[in-house]
Amino acid sequence: MVYRSVFSYAWDLADAGVAAVSDDLSARHINTITLAVAYHAGKFLRPHGRSGRVYFPEDGTVYFPADVARYGEIKPVHNHMVGDGDPLGDCCAVQSMNTQAWLVLMHNSLLGQKYPEACARNAFGDRYIYSLCPANPANREYAVTLCTEVAEKYPVTGLSLETPGYLPFEHGYHHEFSLVPQDAWLNNLLGLCFCPHCVAGAEADGIDASGLQARTASAIDMWFAGEVAYPADMAGAFWTAEIATDPDLARFLQWRCRVVTSLVSEIRAAVRADAAISVIPSVARPTSGAWYEGSDLAALCGVADHLEACFYESSVERIRADLQDVTHRCGGTGKLRGILRPGAPDLTSREAVAGAVAALVAGGIEDISFYNYGHLRQSSLDWMAEALAGVAV
Repeated sequence: MVYRSVFSYAWDLADAGVAAVSDDLSARHINTITLAVAYHAGKFLRPHGRSGRVYFPEDGTVYFPADVARYGEIKPVHNHMVGDGDPLGDCCAVQSMNTQAWLVLMHNSLLGQKYPEACARNAFGDRYIYSLCPANPANREYAVTLCTEVAEKYPVTGLSLETPGYLPFEHGYHHEFSLVPQDAWLNNLLGLCFCPHCVAGAEADGIDASGLQARTASAIDMWFAGEVAYPADMAGAFWTAEIATDPDLARFLQWRCRVVTSLVSEIRAAVRADAAISVIPSVARPTSGAWYEGSDLAALCGVADHLEACFYESSVERIRADLQDVTHRCGGTGKLRGILRPGAPDLTSREAVAGAVAALVAGGIEDISFYNYGHLRQSSLDWMAEALAGVAV
């Protein structure tokens, strides 16, 4: 079956009623709701929200009654909605619509605060509470158990795994603030994890991770002590030069990819075979930038059932370009799925949405999702439906 999905939040479905939303989406050529089952905090503007137009979800919680006793050191925390029911179970109970479980794994500030030893650490040893390190055995056990429990308890068609790897320095925490100019060189160095698990694991692989940590801290301190701001194009070139001239950094980044690939492989082995594992490799633009987070696109295609790439671009031309590059890196489109945003800041017209859907289908991608039901105007939902009607299968 071709997968046509809309990413959704439990609070948005509860507003209108799961059955009513399912009927509406089904009429719009959608056959799957991809429900956030483990999610982080946010401040969300809801154009058609019935219980309010701005929503603040609880940070780092799960939207099903998890059996915390089956988990190890890191345990999930229930969202308040679980006290009133079972949002995932309610979604799965709708016979006219399939349910895909959307799980945010390593991006979790609640668990980072609760379990500080689980956090990624920068070159100075500062913990990033929003980022659980995927090299940490306790975090890996949590991720595998979470995925296994959801697939065991619910008839979901599959799991969409977001942030299975290393989070970047930016887009991690709330109200991020700095009075120094930030750039790609600085942010990429600050985003490297040197927690004990990463240092020990990399050094066991023959990488001088301790030396790399010291050089990274020294380089950042030198920049802090200066007065120079790097223009964007120069900062990108400087970061490329770091990788090209420091063999330990290049090997460290490759090692991180193996860490993430092996975690996804463990999840695939643990989850029931008929539940497809899809990996959302990154929201970086373009998609090939996912390698920084440990997402080796080709390697993930080898261990997961699908790679669910975010084609979050503002034009059909850019989507085509990104699709061609992803296809090249993955050796074809056989395992690729695509996610589009039919609204600002991406596709802001009926023609753009139709063109993007047609471009994915022409490029070999039939499995298409849209982000996100609660964020979209009714006009965007109409554009989505019209675009799918043009490529109906």
